[in-house]
Amino acid sequence: MIRKLFSRIFGKRVVAAPEAGVTQGAKPEAASATPSARRAARSSRGKATGPVMVPSSAHGIDAKLVSANATRVTTTLQEAGFKAFVVGGAVRDLLLQVKPKDFDVATDATPEEVQRLFRRAHIIGRRFRLVHVMFGADTIEVSTFRASGPPAAAETAPAAAAAEPVVQVIPPASSGRGGRRDRRPPGPLQMSDEHGRVLRDNVFGSQEEDAARRDFTVNALFYDPSTQTVIDYHHGFDDVKSRTLRMIGDPDKRYREDPVRMLRAVRFAAKLGFAIDEATREPIARLAPLLENVPAARLFDEMLKLLMSGQALACLRRLRAEGLHHGMLPMLDVVLEQPLGERFVTLALQNTDDRIRAGKPTTPSFLFASLLWHEVLKQWNDGKARGELPIPALAAAMDQVLDAQTGTLAIQRRYTADMREIWGLQPRLERRTGRAPWRLLEHPRFRAGYDFLLLRAAAGEIEQPLADWWTTFIDADAEGREALQADPGMADGGGAKRKRRRRKKAASEGTGAASDDATDTDAGSAGDVVEATPAADGDAAPKPRRRRVRKPAADGSEDATTHQGEPPRE
Repeated sequence: MIRKLFSRIFGKRVVAAPEAGVTQGAKPEAASATPSARRAARSSRGKATGPVMVPSSAHGIDAKLVSANATRVTTTLQEAGFKAFVVGGAVRDLLLQVKPKDFDVATDATPEEVQRLFRRAHIIGRRFRLVHVMFGADTIEVSTFRASGPPAAAETAPAAAAAEPVVQVIPPASSGRGGRRDRRPPGPLQMSDEHGRVLRDNVFGSQEEDAARRDFTVNALFYDPSTQTVIDYHHGFDDVKSRTLRMIGDPDKRYREDPVRMLRAVRFAAKLGFAIDEATREPIARLAPLLENVPAARLFDEMLKLLMSGQALACLRRLRAEGLHHGMLPMLDVVLEQPLGERFVTLALQNTDDRIRAGKPTTPSFLFASLLWHEVLKQWNDGKARGELPIPALAAAMDQVLDAQTGTLAIQRRYTADMREIWGLQPRLERRTGRAPWRLLEHPRFRAGYDFLLLRAAAGEIEQPLADWWTTFIDADAEGREALQADPGMADGGGAKRKRRRRKKAASEGTGAASDDATDTDAGSAGDVVEATPAADGDAAPKPRRRRVRKPAADGSEDATTHQGEPPRE
């Protein structure tokens, strides 16, 4: 009923349907009062040059792989008079017969217009506003068509608006409401630094412009679920079929606009098995230093996508081949130059890739802990060689490595905290006597620390029997665990387990008083602690029942402390 009401309302307002191009300025609020005027302003941005329409008989997309919620979003927008398509990597994956992880929708509706059509829709973002439409745990991201440059109305803004220090006035031609105050720094809507990197890009545009501003041709495809048609502006459909990764426009310029595109090229090529076009690949090695200008937090996000793609090992090898890893993991070269370190990192990445392909949970903390472990191990061994205690030396090594890494790759604090716990568990896992193993089982990061121990054993860093002992200890019951600890060959250092001293029984046990007050005759000297007789196998460990007894001092003075806390004897 609500959908019909919106369709009826917006159907009356939308009179004409010219080419869907949103020539919007900086903010969605600067829209005309009527949809017809707003659409006329959008179409003035330029019309499409004729995209290629690929029917379902040619592309072969399986409609069952398309998210029902994404179809619902596009259908609702189209019924309200807007254009809406599934866009980006989801279309690329559908053409490869792979179920996409998430679905993005592009439309000519403004964020406010999208929000009004859905009950659970939230506008997010500051640089460019998006709408998250939520269906339970599923979230569909909806964006308005974007352009690469500022609209003509913004370029012809009056000088009085540019002179205002904080508030910029958008002229009536752009807003349609006699001018609307837009709190945004004055100047062009697209700003770049001295290297060409785009710092601000907040411009609405047409569908053709939205396709042109995307990075690769295979990501510039639009899919309409209602007609099952693929719309291709840059021959991306042919590139998907030939498995070629090609940049839209001049690769040199596009890499300068956003250096992260170089990392994306490596990730897509390794993940999808695509070959990078020579013109797209050539500037990468030359422009790799531009990654130093990218914020560390954004580099971390891109590195996380790369490592959690299911092809982490292939991506890392491709990064090294292109020379792109220096700005993110500068210590990795040092680790991989060592045979033991290279084997350890390779096993860690293979293990992560296998778990992701099998649908098992993985944590970035474990992966980053694996990549940086051998540098921590080196600093730890150096500290112990200088005479530092093992645990303080390990803590200092963690701080040193993480501080050096944070300057280039801003690993989030929630991950570094887990990394510290995983590293800190390694020396504790070498202790297998007493109650230490039992307490470790209750540690919240025990499983991650145990998996890390298995990885070290597989790489040949530690002896395999230690990892096997912990595997058996975890699977055993209480009696089995006690039997493992009683094994003479498992004690720390390989020595036999220290035996308890047996207490000599008292001569008389009739009333029990003599036994209680008797002194251990084999104690030897004052200050010895009297211990109880060990219990039978399987019983709990006995507790000492006697308290310490002190004899009078040699000079004849009485000691104030006596057995069982009695007052001093006269």
